[in-house]
Amino acid sequence: MPSTPTPELPLSGYRVLDLSRILAGPYCTMMLGDQGADVIKVERPGVGDDTRRWGPPFVEASAGEAISSYYLCCNRNKRSVTIDLKGDAGPRLVRELAAQSDVVVHNFMPGQMEAFGLGYEALSAQRPGLVFAAISAYGQDGPYADRPGYDMVLAAVGGMMHITGEQGGPPTKPGVALTDVLTGVHAAAAITAALLYRERTGLGQQLDLSLLDVEVASLANVASSYLTAGREATRWGTGHASIVPYQVFATSDRPIAVAAANERMWADLCAVLEQPDWIADARFATNAARVEHRRVLLPRIAAVLLTRGSDEWLARLVAAKVPSGPVNDMAHLFADPQVAHRGMVTTVDHPTLGELKLVASPVRSDVAQPDPPSSRRHPPLLGEHTDEVLAEVLGYDAAGIARLRAASAI
Repeated sequence: MPSTPTPELPLSGYRVLDLSRILAGPYCTMMLGDQGADVIKVERPGVGDDTRRWGPPFVEASAGEAISSYYLCCNRNKRSVTIDLKGDAGPRLVRELAAQSDVVVHNFMPGQMEAFGLGYEALSAQRPGLVFAAISAYGQDGPYADRPGYDMVLAAVGGMMHITGEQGGPPTKPGVALTDVLTGVHAAAAITAALLYRERTGLGQQLDLSLLDVEVASLANVASSYLTAGREATRWGTGHASIVPYQVFATSDRPIAVAAANERMWADLCAVLEQPDWIADARFATNAARVEHRRVLLPRIAAVLLTRGSDEWLARLVAAKVPSGPVNDMAHLFADPQVAHRGMVTTVDHPTLGELKLVASPVRSDVAQPDPPSSRRHPPLLGEHTDEVLAEVLGYDAAGIARLRAASAI
């Protein structure tokens, strides 16, 4: 059971043993922790998760080393234990922890967990019903299975870079590691479904999630356009291959995003722009026609929008119920009244950083609790909970923990 019971949260009472690093796995386990699971993060002694060193920026600590903002973004609601997986004592400790866990998550290369004696067969034999989630770049089998990979590489291999960037320009990666984040989301959903399946059947299962598979699945309509209509994808900048107008336009000050995705919105946009003749123009009468004649229409819209500032245009567009909004930087984003109202910034007390601001969970539920369940635990210091977890979960006494430490197992 978690050391801090939270029975109002959906995953309270489940324990997750997290052997993952970087972003996809930690993002997954953070989501599970947000929903009440007791997440035990296993890290290498003296080193820890790679992202602890990914910076700048680093947040200066009142005591000890500064902590990277990257690490802080995806490791709340976890307890950190340090275990050395080399030798015999470390893997034995992990096996003992796995025997007291409902879920194991890792992102080691295929075959590495088996080499540690920590593969699914070994762990599920001692813990029937275990949900074992392996996250990798290319999957546990296939010709690329033994290749390492990061989000940026998979954005290239998986087609995302091919469709990201300005029309006629070079391929560009998304501004955040979306492949990692989406893999984490898919993994959390799959684990939750597997736990529900276990409740119904008593059976555990092994989950195989790859960044490549998630990237391909995330291509959505772009992939469908190729598979069903043979249409090769291309880059459209902020525009859209199948909807016009649906992109960012400059104004006399800040750029704004405008999306008129149906004929009602198109007519209302024409009224806002004071261009009633466009509604009757056969070249612009339907979305298909506007897509066909985008090179004629878009420069006209752009020219009109340049005549006024963003605030004036957005006031008119919002009043007309045309989907639109400013292109926010981080300062404007976190000052936005809707973001503030939705509570998308949460705070947590950190032992060396003081009051720490983090992005909150986006999940809302009137059953679980009225506010985002984000800040039960701060992102842990390296090995902060080693003694606590070994004593609470495995029943080690102080002498036993001291022996493990003396042997450099923890």
